[in-house]
Amino acid sequence: MIQKIINDNQLLSIIIRHSFQKEGIEFFTPDDFSQQLAYMKRPKDYVIAPHVHNPVPREVQFTKEVLYLKSGKVRVDFYDEQQKYLESTVLYAGDVILLAFGGHGFEMLEESEIIEVKQGPYAGDLDKTRFEPVPSDQLVVK
Repeated sequence: MIQKIINDNQLLSIIIRHSFQKEGIEFFTPDDFSQQLAYMKRPKDYVIAPHVHNPVPREVQFTKEVLYLKSGKVRVDFYDEQQKYLESTVLYAGDVILLAFGGHGFEMLEESEIIEVKQGPYAGDLDKTRFEPVPSDQLVVK
């Protein structure tokens, strides 16, 4: 199952649920995203030819993050660019999420292990603007 969080025609997030399966390869991100996300299922003895990646100049404007929830249960709260709360969803062990645009916050509903992949180098305090979360009585979990 694939879940997309969209606000004002802008793709904020893509969630690949742990139950998703498909033969072959599928890219979930548009070609112009600075972080690409795909799923591959290949049969035994399938070969991906050895290769190197060529140097290609790229300009990254926004940090995009991919999180893999190795274990646990996490609520993700989504916000628009103006820090207005939109909705929440729950991630379970094995789920993968791409955070593309907008804001986001997390609450660990169980002890959780998360693997994060994002562009670098890390810019410290310049990398993000922190703000107050929505009060828990206003959450809308989908």
